[in-house]
Amino acid sequence: MATVSTYLNFSRNTEEAFNFYKSIFGGEFSGGGIARFKDVPPAEDMPPLAEEDKHLVMHIQLPLLGGHLLMGSDAPESMGFQIKSGNNTHIMLSPDTRAETKRLFEALSAGGKVTMELQEMFWGDYYGSCTDQFGVQWMFNCGEK
Repeated sequence: MATVSTYLNFSRNTEEAFNFYKSIFGGEFSGGGIARFKDVPPAEDMPPLAEEDKHLVMHIQLPLLGGHLLMGSDAPESMGFQIKSGNNTHIMLSPDTRAETKRLFEALSAGGKVTMELQEMFWGDYYGSCTDQFGVQWMFNCGEK
């Protein structure tokens, strides 16, 4: 079933922020718990991961109200990110089909900026991201094979 979630990026304190949100909303982290950067398979075109970045959060999700998921990741400067309030929030779309994912991606990125082309990812899904012409950041993740 297609879903919409909110995705937050933090410099190095995602786990702290999500434990705070968990203390308010209750529940447990879903989707396998906390995924860390050390768990990402190395890629040929990626530099080695700095020791201080290995334990950072690559992905976390917490169910909130009405089935809405709050998702997040650390995005430290050592990995090329420059987080500041206002650029650390994305709307995450998880359409049912790749065709719908591609349609939405092309429409929302038109006149904006593609930040990651749609592509197969190591976790097995079809993923990409863009910023639309109004500065809103979008992420797309489709599990259809």
